[in-house]
Amino acid sequence: MSSSRIDRLWYGQGKPLAILAPLAWLYRVVSESKRRKAWQARNESLPVPVVVVGNITAGGTGKSPLTARLVQRMKQEGWHPVILSRGYGGKSDHYPLLVKDSTPASVCGDEPLMLALATGCPVVVDPDRCRGGHWALEQKLGDVLICDDGLQHYRLPRDIELAVFDAGRGIGNGALIPVGPLREPVTRLASVDFVILNGEAFPPSGQQLDEFAGVTHPEIHAMSLQPASLVNLNSGQALAPSELGGRSVRAVAGIGNPGRFFETLRNLGAQVTEAAFPDHHRFRPEDLGSSAGEWLVMTAKDAVKCRGFAPDNAWVLTVDACLSEPFEQRFLERLRECSGQLHQQNTERTNHG
Repeated sequence: MSSSRIDRLWYGQGKPLAILAPLAWLYRVVSESKRRKAWQARNESLPVPVVVVGNITAGGTGKSPLTARLVQRMKQEGWHPVILSRGYGGKSDHYPLLVKDSTPASVCGDEPLMLALATGCPVVVDPDRCRGGHWALEQKLGDVLICDDGLQHYRLPRDIELAVFDAGRGIGNGALIPVGPLREPVTRLASVDFVILNGEAFPPSGQQLDEFAGVTHPEIHAMSLQPASLVNLNSGQALAPSELGGRSVRAVAGIGNPGRFFETLRNLGAQVTEAAFPDHHRFRPEDLGSSAGEWLVMTAKDAVKCRGFAPDNAWVLTVDACLSEPFEQRFLERLRECSGQLHQQNTERTNHG
């Protein structure tokens, strides 16, 4: 069954896959068992703040752009963040792996390479993100760790959790995989610090949504993804996104929610021919074919996998995560609180040692 078909079943009306409810029950039992074992096996907290950006739904929600924005904001405040990633879609012969500009996406994964290029800060890939975090600190790479897509990686200690949702799709039909899109029950949100709604009317924040009824602990804030630039993948030429207005475009997307990308291009005035591929698709030259006069436009996540064989008419639409100033201040305040608490704990351990 195609991913687009599954999305329609998960995010449409009702629960047409209710016949799979026993599998959803089994999924929940196994997930909760893994979570308990991971918590029990966890080492004591790391000596620096750990921020986890993730989601409780399957599919793309905008986690990586949010991670990039938080990294940028932390750097502005004098922090030295290190990004931790599982490196999904990549396979290295050793871990931990420090991502370089020249590291192939097939080795480190598409999102880690994209984040390394976009942020300029260290990105450490390791399926065991706890090990990756310890290694990053041993190498003195930074003073705060931010994990891209690690909400369910419970072996990693964490101080701040952010759960990101596509506001247009929310929690879908509210059921667990495979009946619905949820990786964990909605009640999991009661233990996160911030819920971020990608695509919610901007800049309202702090609102309580009906679909999150009963989950009153986390602050709820809005985020929007704004087109930032249009960059030629081969020449590096940069144009304003408005240059897409009236152009015929073959839009290539191997991301969790390609429909959002296609809609963005149409909102910019492009005449779009859609070419959707599975999330983390490993592109080949034949995937990128376009008609005469068409521009080939892709996401930054897909572009890092097409370096070296993309045609001269290939363009990358970059986006920036826009957040409200009240949210960014609350996040930085929470980060400072965690840093102070960890410093006090580390001092007490040293004195008692």
